[in-house]
Amino acid sequence: MQRTRPLPDCHPELSVIEWPSFREYRVENWRLARDGSGNVVRGATSWGWIDLCLPVVISFIWPGFRGNTMLCAFAVLVVGFTMYCRCVQVLHESVLVFPAYGIQLETHRGYPLLKPLFVSRRFIHASLLEDFIINEGLRRWNVRYYLAAVHGSSTDKIALDVAFENILPHFPVLLEVYLGVQELMFYNHTNNMHTRI
Repeated sequence: MQRTRPLPDCHPELSVIEWPSFREYRVENWRLARDGSGNVVRGATSWGWIDLCLPVVISFIWPGFRGNTMLCAFAVLVVGFTMYCRCVQVLHESVLVFPAYGIQLETHRGYPLLKPLFVSRRFIHASLLEDFIINEGLRRWNVRYYLAAVHGSSTDKIALDVAFENILPHFPVLLEVYLGVQELMFYNHTNNMHTRI
């Protein structure tokens, strides 16, 4: 396994991990600040001061809750919802490229200081994969670029699966992943040309 960061100065959140039989393009849920200061802007946060105040507040109001079942249930729901929100944050998203088999899109969720608690995976077989594209979409007044896998389905309809749909990295990251996927999945090295799988 070899891990590299192809854009270390401007987008260090992208890492490329080379395995013997596949390549993983991983985008972590943080980025550098756009003001040039080099500060890290985190998308997933661990405990903050508000989260630390929650047990103190509950300890002060708990004696009044003990006699009332509805208030106890409400307090348990608030604490449970807070824990749930902290444990389903997106930690990183990946595109795994298996040259002979297809691509897999992954989203890892969990608490930032622990290993992922939940992983969702979507595999697109090479026989169904039509193309891997950079597309643009409108979000309010912004134009957002995103990566999408164009593939057929069992009902002969064309479908799009968006890669990095929760993090939505910037264009240089998308371009690096796009070129890597195109090289591994669609480029014919014997003829030096792009072909469909």
